[in-house]
Amino acid sequence: MLHTPRLLKTTLALVLSLAAGGTLAAISPQQAEQLKATLTPMGAERTGNAAGTIPAWDGGITQAPQGYKPGQHHLDPYAADKPLFTITKANLEQYKDQLSAGQIALFNSYPDTFQMPVYPSRRSGSAPQWLYDNTFKNATSAKLLEGGNGFSDAYGGVPFPVPKDGVEAVWNHITRYRGIYVVRRASEAPVQRNGSYALVTAQQEGMFNYYRPGGQYADLKNILFYYLAFVKSPARLAGGATLVHETLDQIKDPRQAWIYDAGQRRVRRAPSLAYDTPIASSDGLRTADDTDLFNGSPDRYDWKLVGKKEVYIPYNNYKVSSPEVKYADLLKPGHLNPQYTRYELHRVWVVEGTLKTGARHIYSKRVLFLDEDSWGAALVDQYDGRGQLWRVSMGYLKNFYDLPTTWSSLDVFHDLQARRYYVQNLDNEEAQTVDFAQPVPEDAYFMPSALRQRGTR
Repeated sequence: MLHTPRLLKTTLALVLSLAAGGTLAAISPQQAEQLKATLTPMGAERTGNAAGTIPAWDGGITQAPQGYKPGQHHLDPYAADKPLFTITKANLEQYKDQLSAGQIALFNSYPDTFQMPVYPSRRSGSAPQWLYDNTFKNATSAKLLEGGNGFSDAYGGVPFPVPKDGVEAVWNHITRYRGIYVVRRASEAPVQRNGSYALVTAQQEGMFNYYRPGGQYADLKNILFYYLAFVKSPARLAGGATLVHETLDQIKDPRQAWIYDAGQRRVRRAPSLAYDTPIASSDGLRTADDTDLFNGSPDRYDWKLVGKKEVYIPYNNYKVSSPEVKYADLLKPGHLNPQYTRYELHRVWVVEGTLKTGARHIYSKRVLFLDEDSWGAALVDQYDGRGQLWRVSMGYLKNFYDLPTTWSSLDVFHDLQARRYYVQNLDNEEAQTVDFAQPVPEDAYFMPSALRQRGTR
């Protein structure tokens, strides 16, 4: 059962005051001025907590560590930090008020091996100034579409930096900054009970239309981003590809997806690649909308903005993606090897999604824990149709200071009932990590006809 969050008084007062203005309305210019005073440009609280265990935000990481070269695996700017303490099953009671129900369940499921090394809290989150400027403009212009199925009049930044309800916070997560054009070779793997795993490696490319330079909301034409992935291994899957056109309002225009079959040299529409459609490569451990911890249309859930809470979340996880760490050392039975993980105490927005009456999904409830400094989901607890905790997902966040932005180095999806887990975005053993520096292609690059041409090469 989810522990009731202890709302921070100032945040709760702010949310309640804004809620009186109506769900669909943008905030006033006076309220937006808080983004230049008491709030960060992304909408987080600038101050630290009363206990001094969460510091004030001072701008985050503003330059890469000495010796870093773009394209190489990220150097750890906090490599000299030592754990303050480690949470284990033995001392769990002391810290459970700052943990999610899913994290507590992991301690109970793996009492002898699951641990959380807790490090000093580093508010490393940062973003380009142009994104801060756009976010400030969005704060007074962005409006939810009817039903919360999308939004209008926002572009190139956080649409709702001072959220009034849960669905606005969810849109902040969905649209958070991850570069403009992204190229990455990475692997994913379902990890079995005994720790065995089989890698699927793909070349991934994404173009975030919402952040295209010089654009505006009217230019989107309801396309949020394009995604393309070509499988490189194993041999039986090599050459296959998936193309996705991600729409903003998926009630108006559902997500479009195509699959290229290398054996048949044929492109065909994927009839359903949304909501709770199982992802084949995950061995049934991830749904389509589990990707990125949550993605796609939020329309099947009623989203409640529960408030703020201080939680130990994965943060500044440079070690889990280090080229010095081999997959065999990282991927252990039940969970990642705690030796390579890092947790910190941070404030998060708690957003609870309850399945609407008459809607269909394998999850009856999802609880998202969104990092206040970046809007990235660090934790998600998922409940089955009986209302029982079923799965817990974790995004191992870090600052990609070559942009800069906060994103996850790895996403891990735990099935508490099957006692298996699935890991996405492994690139430790690749020559380099995600590349943000490639020229941004034209839209035609992400059309089905281009997919066929590339697949036959």
